[in-house]
Amino acid sequence: MLILSRKINEKIMIGEDISVSIIEIRGDQVRLGVDAPKSVKVYRQEVFDAIRAENKAAAESAVVFPELDLGVKREPLG
Repeated sequence: MLILSRKINEKIMIGEDISVSIIEIRGDQVRLGVDAPKSVKVYRQEVFDAIRAENKAAAESAVVFPELDLGVKREPLG
């Protein structure tokens, strides 16, 4: 992990098209601004973890399709 020190209005560049700006420092809270292309998804860690858990649960659940009664009589096979 790279650890950097920055002051208000200073930036950190990630690659050529993502920048993280220090907007405000108040007590033990830091407000950051992230400038990234729309194709790059940026989430807070807790939101990212919740999305990942929801996606995992959805992928692991069995999809059950109820049989539809369309009024069509079916003949037994065989």
